[in-house]
Amino acid sequence: MAQRVGGVVAGAFGASNDLLGFVFGLTGVERGKIVHWSDMLAVRPEARNLGLGRRLKEHQRTVVREAGCSVIYWTYDPLIARNAHLNFNRLGVRLAEYVDDMYGVTDSVLHGGIPTDRLVVAWPTYDEEIDQLLANAERAIESLDCQQSPIVSPDFIEGAEGAAILPHCVRVEIPADAEAMLRDSPAEAAVWRARVRRDLHWALGAGYTITALSNVDANNRGFYLMTKAARVGELGTGIGAGAGGGAR
Repeated sequence: MAQRVGGVVAGAFGASNDLLGFVFGLTGVERGKIVHWSDMLAVRPEARNLGLGRRLKEHQRTVVREAGCSVIYWTYDPLIARNAHLNFNRLGVRLAEYVDDMYGVTDSVLHGGIPTDRLVVAWPTYDEEIDQLLANAERAIESLDCQQSPIVSPDFIEGAEGAAILPHCVRVEIPADAEAMLRDSPAEAAVWRARVRRDLHWALGAGYTITALSNVDANNRGFYLMTKAARVGELGTGIGAGAGGGAR
């Protein structure tokens, strides 16, 4: 039925015809424009890091673009560094919205019994827009100013209140492996959930958006590199200046 109304159901299969991964989404209308919601993307653990997730997403993009769709939306957990890297650094998404506790607290082992905050991201279906977003991400990652920019924290937020000028780039810290944390240490994951919710809400309210995810550092932390939208094109390298498919 999904394919009859313009949706996408596609799988990646191994040599023995076993399903290694799949993508599923539905097409609809938002404010008079055709859009696509990518509801699920999954790849078996043993088939990860082979590029299957990206290839499934590219197939999905091709199909919905041919149907006249200009953007694909999906959600992912902002704590999951692996998905953030794929979305912002490899696919070229832009941030659309932060949603508190989108699915409620569930009994799923994947959710860890904590609020299910999600980022809604938007992926253009046309190459020119994606190329620009990926170029912005690359500039942010290569910029020493971004890599060494202030980390959002209660002290930073307090100091920023009433400041005449804010830095053009800030970082929001996330754990390197929140998936294991949600499974094995839900109490610790709950602390991270509250921290990242606070920091991202502040940054978004201050006019920043996610441009890229920095590489996980030696202390097992990742950082969202968040820039002012008007300044991202001015980033330099070392000088002054975002699974998918909605993994629920």
